[in-house]
Amino acid sequence: MAILRHPIREAERYLQNARQILTDRAKKDGDYYNDTKYVRMAGDTAWKGVLIALDAALGVKKKMKPKQRPDVHDYQLALHNRDSKMNNVFISAYESLHKALGYDGNPNYMIVQSALTDGQRLIAWADKHYHPTPDEIAAWERKPNIFQRIYSFFFL
Repeated sequence: MAILRHPIREAERYLQNARQILTDRAKKDGDYYNDTKYVRMAGDTAWKGVLIALDAALGVKKKMKPKQRPDVHDYQLALHNRDSKMNNVFISAYESLHKALGYDGNPNYMIVQSALTDGQRLIAWADKHYHPTPDEIAAWERKPNIFQRIYSFFFL
């Protein structure tokens, strides 16, 4: 059984996991991180969190065919139509989180922090503009409590 989660809280969790990866595994030494493998992992994690938040607020995936993958330009166009001021933040996050960190593993501490800040700004924007449907709200309220989970584990 899949547990439905609030997409903005899920995106924030992804960003927090990216910060944790950098702290625990990448090991900062002066102004640079030592291990670019973990910088790439953190960049990918943070970028996925940003996409989860933007998809919740903009509904990009809902407008596409069932097996079609959204392109970065789809998100950019939807964001431009909703709030053109956030388009520069999105482009910056795409270039820094996805490309510089996710692909290249840029170990520069200032670039990493700037990228994470852009990601946080986009998630905060999505939080203000996300309006859940009544079905989503009902699904969150139906989430089983601990006693129901224990009962279903032992008796069902």
